[in-house]
Formats: sequence, C-alpha cells, structure tokens
Amino acid sequence: MDLSLERPEGYLYIRRVGARSVTVIDRELLASFLLTPDQAIEHWPVTAAGALDAGHVETLLALRPELVILGTGERQIFPAAAFMAGFLRKGVGIEVMDNAAAARTYNLLAGEGRRVIAGFILPPA
Repeated sequence: MDLSLERPEGYLYIRRVGARSVTVIDRELLASFLLTPDQAIEHWPVTAAGALDAGHVETLLALRPELVILGTGERQIFPAAAFMAGFLRKGVGIEVMDNAAAARTYNLLAGEGRRVIAGFILPPA
C-alpha cells in the first residue's frame, strides 16, 4: 500500500486537536482563537462557553460568515440562548460541538470554499 500526505492548499486547516491545544497547519495554539479559511485571530478572550454574550456575536458577525462553528473544549457545552439567537436573527447558522468535531467540520467546509468561522475555546494555561 502506498501512502502519501496531501496537504490542503488555499486555506488554513486544522491538523491536530488536543485537550489543551489546536494545531493550525504547523502552529500549535494554546489559547482560545477564531479561525477563518484565510486568517487565524489569536487570543480570543473567551475561556468558557458560559462567558459568551451579545458582544461576542458582533465580533464574529464582523467577519461576515455564512456559518459559525463553536468548539467548546473536550465536551459540547451550549452557550446562553441569547448568544445563539444573535446569529439566528441575522440569518447566520451556528453549530456547537466539542473541539475535535468542530475541527473536522471546519476543515470540510473550508475545503469546500465556504465562508465558515470556527471559534475554539481552550482552557486557560
């Protein structure tokens, strides 16, 4: 069997997800961050899903997504209904999942050329 490594071209992709980090291409990120196919916004000031509020909605919507994926750590934890409703009122889909599932979903959608934003919540160091 011949195995070869194919790396996606043209967008930022997630290579690995750990309990306390996420690796984007070859860079290991240790703090919460936002990821779009063309940029990583480091040091997103969120350490728990329960801390998300309407102000965070506007930050994400400013990036003009068609879909938002929220990775909430090792487990899926839903943020407040008001946070979720902020996206639905603007016609932007939002999905909440654990970080590993969020990474897989983000990679698939970014690879299809979709305007996806993924927010990854990582525990404080």
